[in-house]
Amino acid sequence: MKRSPDFDLSFEPAYGQAVPVAEGVQRITVNNPGPFTFHGTNTYIVGGSSVAVIDPGPEDEQHFAALMAALQGREVTHIAVSHTHRDHSPLAARLKRETGAITVGEGPHRAARPLYQGEINPFAESSDTGFMPDITLADGGAVSGDGWELTALHTPGHTANHSAFALGDTGIVFSADHVMAWATTIVAPPDGSMMDYMTSLDRLLQRDDRIFFPGHGGPVKEPAAFMRGLKAHRRMRERAVLERIRAGDRSIPEMVKTIYRDTDPRLHGAAALSVLAHLEDLVERGRVETDGPPRLMGEYRPK
Repeated sequence: MKRSPDFDLSFEPAYGQAVPVAEGVQRITVNNPGPFTFHGTNTYIVGGSSVAVIDPGPEDEQHFAALMAALQGREVTHIAVSHTHRDHSPLAARLKRETGAITVGEGPHRAARPLYQGEINPFAESSDTGFMPDITLADGGAVSGDGWELTALHTPGHTANHSAFALGDTGIVFSADHVMAWATTIVAPPDGSMMDYMTSLDRLLQRDDRIFFPGHGGPVKEPAAFMRGLKAHRRMRERAVLERIRAGDRSIPEMVKTIYRDTDPRLHGAAALSVLAHLEDLVERGRVETDGPPRLMGEYRPK
C-alpha cells in the first residue's frame, strides 16, 4: 500500500499574469512566498464575460492591479472565499467595492473548538476575523453565472469554515488549502481539527473528480491516489506520535525534536501544533491519556 503522496514542487508562479489552467479558468499567483504559502497564494478567475473570483488573496497592491487588469471588460458577479486566513480572504472587501460583486463563503472565521482556560491561539494573527460573506454557502450550496456553477464542499480541518468549490460537472475542484500538491496541510488547533481533516478527506474521496486546483502550488492531477497517500501519511505521523509516547516522550517538544528532525526549523512551531492535533484525536479515541484537555505544553501517557 502506498505510504505517502508524491509531492510535486514544480510550479512557475508567473506573478502578475493570468495563466489559463483549464477551459474558462485562469490563475493569478500572489507574490507572497513563504514556508506556509510555497510560491504564493493562487487566485482563480472562473467564467468568460461574467466571472467568479475564488480566493482574491491578501491586501497586496500589485496583485490587486494584476487582478483588475485580468478582469477588465468582464463582469464580476461573485467572490468565493474558501476560508478566512489572511493570505486568502482580505482582498475580497476591496474587490467587492470595486466591482459590486457578491461575496460567498461558509461563514466568518471561527475555531474548531473553544479555547481552553489560559490557552492562546497561536495563529490568531493569521485569521481574517473581519470577513462576513454576503451569502453563507452551506455544504452543497451553489452559485452560478454565465456558463459556470460553483458548488461548495464543506471541508473543515485546516479551518472550521474551510470549503472547496466544485466547478459544475467538469471534474474540477478548487481545493484551496485542504489538498495541495506541494505539501501536507497545516492542521493547527484550536483553528484546525485532525479528526475533521481526515473526515473531509474521506468526503472528497467519495467523489470522482479528475483534477484539483489548490490555494498554493500547481494542480493535483490524480486527486484520489494523492488523497489516499495523504491519509497514509497522516496515519504514519499518528503512529510516530504513539511510538514516541511509548518510548518515554511526555511532551510535544520532545516528540517534535525526533519526528520532525529533518524538517525546516521554521516549521517546528507548526509541527508542534500538528502533533497536538494528532494528540487531540488520540485522546478522544482513548489511545492516549493526559491530565485535563490536550494542551500544547501538556504531558501525555500511553493508555
